[in-house]
Amino acid sequence: MAGPAAAQALDKVAFGTNWVAEPEHGGFYQALADGTYKRYGLDVTIVPGGPQANNRILLPVGKLDFYMSANTLQAFDAVEQGVPTVVVAAMFQKDPQVLIAHPGAGVQRFADLKRTTLFLSKEGMASYFQWLKAEYGFSDAQVKPYTSNPQPFLADKRSAMQGYVTSEPYAIEKQARIRPLVFLLADEGFSSYSTLIETRRELVEKKPGLVQRFVDASIIGWYTYLYGDPGAGNALIKKQNPEMTDDLIAYAVARLKDRGIVDSGDALTSGIGAMTDARMTAFFAAMVKAGVVKPTVDFRQSYTLRFVNKQVGLDLRPRN
Repeated sequence: MAGPAAAQALDKVAFGTNWVAEPEHGGFYQALADGTYKRYGLDVTIVPGGPQANNRILLPVGKLDFYMSANTLQAFDAVEQGVPTVVVAAMFQKDPQVLIAHPGAGVQRFADLKRTTLFLSKEGMASYFQWLKAEYGFSDAQVKPYTSNPQPFLADKRSAMQGYVTSEPYAIEKQARIRPLVFLLADEGFSSYSTLIETRRELVEKKPGLVQRFVDASIIGWYTYLYGDPGAGNALIKKQNPEMTDDLIAYAVARLKDRGIVDSGDALTSGIGAMTDARMTAFFAAMVKAGVVKPTVDFRQSYTLRFVNKQVGLDLRPRN
């Protein structure tokens, strides 16, 4: 059943995110807060992630029904590890990962970052940095550990640091009173999807209607959050995460829009959540070339197009 549900008992669904409540999860909170999930016959509980949580491992053991995965690489890894999960939608067409540099310090274009000291996390080193080495000639020698603290970056004008387009540039602007240069890896060729919805293969096989309703309602939530009144979603985000401010929410949503994080590329014609075989194939090839993924991984088992590309919610996007 793809459309809104008639009056009936709601299906209980547990959805785990990969971090604390934030505007990068806005569409899901919007769908919960404004009753969209309920209209689709779902009683959804959002289980926030965070530094002390590991929601990802709760999905295959049945403690969660859906999980918000950070990027396509995690789906490839699930296949390699024999974990029976599958991606059913990609809510972000672009990974929000960025590299941030100082203005007026000799960095004018992306390739100039090869001459900087780079502050990167272990996760970044193991994933997109391997691609940066393969595609752009970056070097291990330029990397220093990133500890989620911008101070080392701020102290060294010839350095750059990792971040998300929706958050770290804002913090740097507030703290240092500078407008940093922000390079979105997605715009430089890093074609991972982000904020993907994963579920168990068993649920896809046995309850495809439930999966479709959750995907469709989440898509509607994202259109409403970006183009309608996001007040209900933002109120719920702030309730779950009192550290979240209106200014940061406004900044994050503006970046989601102007950088095309959610609604760009294939989503413009196929709807938010869109995925294609061609893009998955190209990203897998790039990750194999970079040595991040083994060429023997059957990446086509990591996702299904069954629930997306149906133009759900396109009528909610403002006409220019």
